Amino acid sequence: MSSSHLIPRQRLAQLNQLQDRPAWFQLSAHLLVIVVAGVLWRLPELSWWLRLPCLLLSGVGLATCFAGLHECCHRTAFRSKTINDRVAWLMGLFSFYNATFYRRYHQWHHRFTHQPGLDPELDDPVPTTLLSYALEISGITWWIGKLRGYQRLLFGDLSQLPYLSPELIPQVRRSVRLQFLVYAFALAASLWQGNGFLLWSWLLPLAVGQPFLRVFLLAEHSGCSFSADGLANTRTTLTIAPVRWLMWNMPFHAEHHLYPSLPFHALAQAHLELAPQLQHLDHGYLAVHRQLLQRLPSLAPTA
Repeated sequence: MSSSHLIPRQRLAQLNQLQDRPAWFQLSAHLLVIVVAGVLWRLPELSWWLRLPCLLLSGVGLATCFAGLHECCHRTAFRSKTINDRVAWLMGLFSFYNATFYRRYHQWHHRFTHQPGLDPELDDPVPTTLLSYALEISGITWWIGKLRGYQRLLFGDLSQLPYLSPELIPQVRRSVRLQFLVYAFALAASLWQGNGFLLWSWLLPLAVGQPFLRVFLLAEHSGCSFSADGLANTRTTLTIAPVRWLMWNMPFHAEHHLYPSLPFHALAQAHLELAPQLQHLDHGYLAVHRQLLQRLPSLAPTA
């Protein structure tokens, strides 16, 4: 369904204005949370009841770097294409995504949102039982999928992926190799210094934070229409300010899909105009997941 009539053209032009200041503030604050919480988590002189919340906060911050990657892959965070691309790569590095690949994958997702056989997000198994749901929320399914995905990106056949042209495949492989070179350097430095940085300050926090990201992302399209109607195939979840902030306003997900050109800082304003027309508008992630748990078998693609 076309979204051209939902927001007046003049108003849309105002909302589409890219601004560097909100993006730099968002990025700086997000990274600051990760660093400060991560440092506090590793301070042995602090008590465990202070360190464990810091571990959780650092981990959620690392996991939700995905949201910054997502925004910058749309090139709507900053005015500069180059800055968007570099920040996307950095945020993907922190959250174990590759921005060069993800940008093309995600473009296809927007082109065929929640349409079976077309949307690449539906290539991953959808949880339809309590066990598969628990594995999905835990992050175990995500970690396994990531390891398999990176193995394919590094060594496998990519020619059958419709969103990667033959010209792009070498670029994606170079990007992934560079990413793993950074990971190898972090591992070597951790072993050399004997500080366990890669495990204790990166992988463990990321694993702790991953279930929160799974909760947020599973709500975006699960249980929605398998049609091309943007008002019906995507969910907006109204949630608390800290979650909206960590997720770069991605909970306004239907608004984002209807108007992918909108920068993250304009989505709340777009929501005021679009909310009455959205078919999936829910209050809180707990409410969304209660609904999903009640109808798990129906979450599988219908075709």
